[in-house]
Formats: sequence, structure tokens, C-alpha cells
Amino acid sequence: MTVGKKKSKPVRRESLNLSAANFFTKVNRLKKLQRAIARLTPSWQACIPLAAIIVLVWGYAAVAQTAPAPTTEEQLASLKVGMDTMWVMVAAMLVFFMNAGFCMLETGFCRQKNAVNVLSKNLIVFALSTIAYWAIGFALMFSDGNGFIGTSGGFFLWNVADNSPATGEAYQGIFDSLNWTGVPLNAKFFFQLVFAGTAATIVSGAVAERIKFLEFLIFSLLLVGIAYPITGHWIWGGGWLAKAGFWDFAGSTVIHSVGGWAALMGAAFLGPRIGKYRDGDTVAMPGHNMSIATLGCLILWLGWFGFNPGSTMAVDPNAIAHIALTTNTAGAFGGAAATITAWLYLGKPDLSMIINGILAGLVGVTASCAWINLPNSAIIGTIAGILVVFAVTFFDNLKIDDPVGATSVHLVCGIWGTLAVGLFADGPTTGLYTAGPAAGLLVGGGFGQLWAQLVGIISVGGMTVLLTTIFWMALKALLGIRVSALEEAEGLDIGEHGMEAYTGFVKETSLDNRSESGYGVYGGGSGGRPNKM
Repeated sequence: MTVGKKKSKPVRRESLNLSAANFFTKVNRLKKLQRAIARLTPSWQACIPLAAIIVLVWGYAAVAQTAPAPTTEEQLASLKVGMDTMWVMVAAMLVFFMNAGFCMLETGFCRQKNAVNVLSKNLIVFALSTIAYWAIGFALMFSDGNGFIGTSGGFFLWNVADNSPATGEAYQGIFDSLNWTGVPLNAKFFFQLVFAGTAATIVSGAVAERIKFLEFLIFSLLLVGIAYPITGHWIWGGGWLAKAGFWDFAGSTVIHSVGGWAALMGAAFLGPRIGKYRDGDTVAMPGHNMSIATLGCLILWLGWFGFNPGSTMAVDPNAIAHIALTTNTAGAFGGAAATITAWLYLGKPDLSMIINGILAGLVGVTASCAWINLPNSAIIGTIAGILVVFAVTFFDNLKIDDPVGATSVHLVCGIWGTLAVGLFADGPTTGLYTAGPAAGLLVGGGFGQLWAQLVGIISVGGMTVLLTTIFWMALKALLGIRVSALEEAEGLDIGEHGMEAYTGFVKETSLDNRSESGYGVYGGGSGGRPNKM
């Protein structure tokens, strides 16, 4: 017996036969696969090794990139950024859709022969606003700088130092004035862009039916690229007015008053439409389609639910719901107040006044919507609705012709809405908000907040009047801003665009534009008092 050796087990014949069978089976499969590959075209054959390489690389990448799973806190933070960004983008899209509202409203309030011109201006103005604001406007308005203008760059948003969506002290970049909102920089820009476009669109209606198309486009570029960003930096860009305690939540001054001042100066430099004022009377020039004007009002009303609640720039359920309610309440009371006022003052419940009353209430509450309670939003809207009716006739008495009432709605009610912050703001100690204006005069506060609002109104108004006056005067001297009398009589659709909105329809082309109706449209902004023939 041999010590230390282990006997090997005998190999069974069945195992050898099975192994041989498996071997030959695999060989047959390989031969079949080889024949199948041989039947493929050379191009497909070349793809096989490439596909094998891709699978190997992916497998290696999957192993190499394996990282620890994110914590619950990190997942919640990422989810919040996503939700906030989605809300900001949806709200911005609602504001963008307001361009359709302005198109419909202004076209309906103007005469048939100028419909194409009004539509063209409202359509192209947002495209131009996008270019101007992307190129220089956003950088001037929000980049770090001094109290008057941004100086840190950011033009074209090219190679910008910015680590958004980081907020507060964690933020590192050149847009510190926007470090309070935790969304990507592109979302911040898009939201502010649609606001800038709104300011330019306001001007379109006030100068309608007699301005040259090219000159209006040039003015829009100057407004959005230079004038609007400068005053906007004072307030929303961390400038001197913000440091002085001026507050404007969604833009009664930053957007509406600036657009209103620019519109007022444009209407003044252009002069009234031919036949608008005759023998000391205001002649009604009714709009040609009140149906689409009403549709425009409803679109704008809807868009305001992005305009005001969207300015939270975060998914704050309580704030969004509260702002939506104050916004809607002010618009409703503004429409009701304007209806009653027009009925008593003008003798009829004029539809154009109902439309502008709703818009007046919405403009009036835009500055304070986050900082007031519902009863006070109703008061703000009511006063705005009354103001807009008298503002239309006030500007007519000054012989400032505004076909759609843009100055009455956006300028007058924008000023009123800004003052309303100093009158009705609840104050940060009420629990409604923790950061915002001091309590208003009529809710137990002093004159401090009201004074800050008044300073802001005068300062922004003065700068906007100065800059837009320079723009209008330069354009008037160099290019001329008004079409000829013959072109105005024929209609800007033919003279400026060579086409008609309603081909085949009869239109009035005489220089005598006196309406044959007794009342017409007053302020859609075009009529003033009833026309006595």
C-alpha cells in the first residue's frame, strides 16, 4: 500500500459522451452563426465588432461611474430646484402669452385699415425685445455694479460667472441681486425677458395708427436695451431705490409705469390722429372689432396669473394662492367700478371702459399683491377702475391721443398701484410675509413707506421721460416718426405693409374721420366724451 497518495476517481463514460456532445453542439452553433454572418452585407458585418466594443465600453463606464447614492436631503433639494424651475418657466410662458392679448386688444380698439400694422408691431416687438435684452439689457439691469447701473458684464449671457441655483451666501456669480431665487440662470433670464417685452408692448397701442413702422422698432430696441434696464436696476437690481426701501413686487412701476411714460412721450411727440380733435371737441374713432378686444382682455387677465404669482419665483403654495386671489379680486373690482363710473359719467356702460377697468385693477395691484389682504386688494382695484375712466378724458383734454388708453391704464394706474404699497401693505410683523415693505399708512404704519414709494415714482418717471424724450427727438429729427397725411388716411396697412387684414371689406379712407355713431369707443381710449353731431 502506498502511503501519501490519493486514489483518483474513475471517469465515467457517460460524462465523456455528454462533454463531447456539448462540444459538437457549440461547434455547430458557431458554424451556423458564421454562415449567418457570411450572408450579411459587408456594412453589417463591420457593425458587429463595433457593437461589441460599445457594449464593453458601456459596461466599463457603468462600473467606473458607480457613485454613492444621494442622501434624502440631496434628493429633496434637487426636487425643489426642479419644481421651482418648472413653476418659473410655466409662469413666464403665461406672461409670454400676454403678447397675444395685447395683439387682440390693440387691434380691436383700432380701425380696420390699421389692423395689420398693429398686429405686426405687437408680434415683432417681442422678437426685438428678446434680442436687445439678451444682448445688453439683462446685464445692465441685474449684474453687480453701482447703485445706478450694472457694470459686471454678462452681455449675451456669454461666459458668465454664475453657480445658480445656489442661493444666499452659497451663490457665486455676478448676479447677486437674483441670488434669492433657487433656479438656474437661464430660468431667471427667461422670466425677466418676458417682463421686458411687456414694457415695450405697452408703447405700441398709444402710438398706433400714425407712427412709422421702422422708427417704432428702433425705439423698442432702445427702450428694452437701455431705458428699462437702468431704472429696473435701481429697484430689482439692488440699486439705490431698493436700498432706500422702495418696494414693487411684480412691476407697477418697473414695467407698467415705465411703459406708460414711454407711451405718453411717444403720443405727445407724434401728435393726435387727423380729425381726432376738432373745434375743441373730442371726436370718437371707434375700434373696428370689439369682439377680439374683449378676447384680448381675457387673455391678459389669464396672463396676469403668471405675471404676479410667478414673481415668487419659487413654489410657495401659500404665497402663490394668496397673490392669485388678490390679483383676481382687484381686476374684478376694477372692471365693476369702471362700468359704474362710465355709466354715470358718460351715460352708457361702455365696453371699452369695462375692458380697461379690468386691466386698471390688475395693474393697480401688481406692486402690492403679495403684501396686502383681500379687502384692501378690492379697494385698490376699485380706485384704479374709477381712475382709468377719468384719466381717458383727462388726456383727451390735453390733446394727447391714445387710441387704446395705454397711458390711462399703465401709467396712471401704475402710479396708483405703487402708492398703494405705502398705504395698504400689512407689514412684515403680521405673518403674511417676513421680508418686504413696512406697514402702510392706512393700516397703522407711518409715512415712511409712502414716502419711499413717492420718491421711487418721481425718480423712475423723471429718468424714463428724460431718456425716451431723447430717443423720440433723435428719431424725429433724423428719420421722422410720423407717416404722411395721405398714408394715414389710406391706412397704415397699405402704406407700411402693402396688404390688408380684411381683403374685400369696405373701409373708410377719407381725411374726415368723424364717427357717425353717437357714442363710439371712448377710451378703448379712442373716443372721449359722446360725439354730438
